[in-house]
Amino acid sequence: MGVSKFERFFRAAAGLDVDKNDLKRYGDFVDAKLYDLLVVGQASAKVNDRDTVEPWDLPITKGLQESVHGFRRLDEEVEPKPILEQLAAHPPLDRTPAQETEERYPESIGGLSVALAETFKIIYPDVKNPQTSHWEGVTSVFDRLL
Repeated sequence: MGVSKFERFFRAAAGLDVDKNDLKRYGDFVDAKLYDLLVVGQASAKVNDRDTVEPWDLPITKGLQESVHGFRRLDEEVEPKPILEQLAAHPPLDRTPAQETEERYPESIGGLSVALAETFKIIYPDVKNPQTSHWEGVTSVFDRLL
């Protein structure tokens, strides 16, 4: 996501002013959380004796699903190519994501992004420009829950 699109997205999603310094934190966050979803999805596929991770294997909670719907309402797009390039840097999964699963990456990333922005406002309601300590607090919540 480019800097201006990133700034516009967070402003629309939660009224936050982010800048180019936050873009790396954001990229690291969505990369890590998507990979976490795939790791759990891999375990589900393995238990169900399948070689591929299907969309229903991903642990998409009700709240995350609502954030995906919120992302759709924002009418933004996420480019999948950089996502796939970042995922390639992780250790390979035992189960390959199915094509339909990969096609849902942009919406999953969008939902994670909306959830991230809204979590800033829940935890730090008066913050307009998140600082390092805010990012650490919010991402630690996601590390516990996803």
